[in-house]
Amino acid sequence: MKLSGATLLLLEDEPLLRRRIAAHLEKLGVEVTSATTLAEAREALKNLSFDFALLDVNLPDGRSLGLLADKAIPASVVTVVMTAEGGVTGAVEAMRRGAADYLVKPFDLDELAVRLARARRDRGARRGEQHKQEAESANEEAFFFGSALAGVATQLEKILAADRRVQGGLPPVLIEGETGTGKTTLARWLHRRGPRAEGPLVEVNCSALPENLAESELFGHERGAFTDAKEARIGLLEAAEGGTLFLDELPSLSPGVQAKLLTAIEDRSIRRVGGNRSLAIDARIIAATNVDLRAQVSAGRFREDLLHRLDLFRVRIPPLRERGEDIVPLAEALVARIGRNYGLPPRPIPPVGQKRLRAHRWPGNVRELAHEIERSLVFDDDQLTFSSLAVGHEGVGADASAAAATWVSPEFQIPESGFSIEAAIDALIRRALAQTDGNVSAAARLLGVTRDYVRYRLKESEKQPGETA
Repeated sequence: MKLSGATLLLLEDEPLLRRRIAAHLEKLGVEVTSATTLAEAREALKNLSFDFALLDVNLPDGRSLGLLADKAIPASVVTVVMTAEGGVTGAVEAMRRGAADYLVKPFDLDELAVRLARARRDRGARRGEQHKQEAESANEEAFFFGSALAGVATQLEKILAADRRVQGGLPPVLIEGETGTGKTTLARWLHRRGPRAEGPLVEVNCSALPENLAESELFGHERGAFTDAKEARIGLLEAAEGGTLFLDELPSLSPGVQAKLLTAIEDRSIRRVGGNRSLAIDARIIAATNVDLRAQVSAGRFREDLLHRLDLFRVRIPPLRERGEDIVPLAEALVARIGRNYGLPPRPIPPVGQKRLRAHRWPGNVRELAHEIERSLVFDDDQLTFSSLAVGHEGVGADASAAAATWVSPEFQIPESGFSIEAAIDALIRRALAQTDGNVSAAARLLGVTRDYVRYRLKESEKQPGETA
């Protein structure tokens, strides 16, 4: 990791060593502020923001451990302590109080730069871990391609091959797909097989970021940048240094944050909220969307220049209903994984279960399928018959079947100009909801479909013209 552009507080009372350290770091592009006493250091920390603090343990007016003990040094500052031989105990105590590393005097100045860079990288990884959701097991991260996604697999292999040839920062990737198709899993797959697999993977659900905090969360902030900014904090773009930042539901970001993200991608640098310095970043951006960004641009809800910047390596995951015969082998893979979580042995899906899987529309995509499998493993006595999917398919009773055959007037003729069955379905759903006073479950029972299906149709019918899933 580069140190150029970083700021460092150097607390050392020995003049020659202080000058040597400052000169060496300044050659590397580090802005050094020197202090010789604890009082001077406290004053500097009160008035200035720093990326690093390099502290001698013993000073004329006390021990620098006091700065760590009373939290005079913000948690965002990477602190390294220096100690003479025999003072390792004090250095270890400093690390217990929050220091990232220590050096025993005399030390090589090149080693100092390496230690600072490593400590900063480790701090970024810890920040990423604070944000990340609970890590899933390697089996849970597997992405099932099947025959329907052979083209997607080929596309991804080409992206990985290009990544290995690139010298420097990796270009962004845009993943498109409906909710539940597996965009997050695919982003993890891509990161773990790429040249940055050893780096952090930081995942952000943009729709879950409060609008007034999104900029600070992504780009970080300096102390005093706003009312609650009591200390400086790195953002998730910094936390993803050397790795990948996954931005799910990207269109949820405000236009202002979109503009700042565009600058970060183009310039490979950021400026923290309340800061006046540009900080170099090196994070691969993978963005995901469940809506058509081109339609969002036309509607004025997404920046066209950001779309053009992201729309370089575009990957589309089709909805489950378009994946044909992949549904059963995908279900079998999920059965094996979910079964392991419950301590169950592998088991086949019987013909009745396979029939119901193929007949269902899957508005919730792979996520819905995983939930149905888990439900069947728990409630269907491990038989995988998927009884909860029976309603609306072969499980419809004789009375319901008869009603379905006779509800249309015998005189009805399909118009020569054509007929929209989708519009008819929506009209039937609206009529069922009106009949049940808006009760979705009751309407679903009248129609012989699942509640999820009714909700899906309602959501689709509410979308604005030109907007797609």
